[in-house]
Amino acid sequence: MENNRFVIAVYVDNQSGVLTRVTAMFTRRGFNIDALTVGETESSEYSRITISMRGDDYVKEQLINQLKKLYVVKKVEVLEDEPIKRELMLIKVQNKSEHRSDIMTAVDVFRASVIDYSPDGMCIEVTGNPSKIDAFVKLMQPFGILEMCRTGIVALDRGTTTLLNK
Repeated sequence: MENNRFVIAVYVDNQSGVLTRVTAMFTRRGFNIDALTVGETESSEYSRITISMRGDDYVKEQLINQLKKLYVVKKVEVLEDEPIKRELMLIKVQNKSEHRSDIMTAVDVFRASVIDYSPDGMCIEVTGNPSKIDAFVKLMQPFGILEMCRTGIVALDRGTTTLLNK
């Protein structure tokens, strides 16, 4: 059985306690989440949860079936056919004079932004596909990563189709 990464979009009621109900279901079933993002949608009555995780087709189907049983869940879809995926990362690296030009070159190549600069550290904002974020992290490792934080994936289907009108 293949263990692949997949992304699921979940429309839920925008109310207190919904995220707890959803994540508790993951805990009870022993599912592990790689990344989870939540935010209000185009309608203030709904929030959208984007979940990235790994598993085979059985795990994927089990997860979808369990989510659909929750009364706060309005719609569940696996985002397939190459959805648009983006992630945001803030990364703080050591700012040593001997590496400064290499770091700034990487910032330019990756279309990133330096958002804080001090004599001994630099905070950089990077957005893009998760593989782009991974590549930037790998490139920064030799320079000394002091700290980093990633948002997790946000994703939408391409075209005019929306989750609620599928």
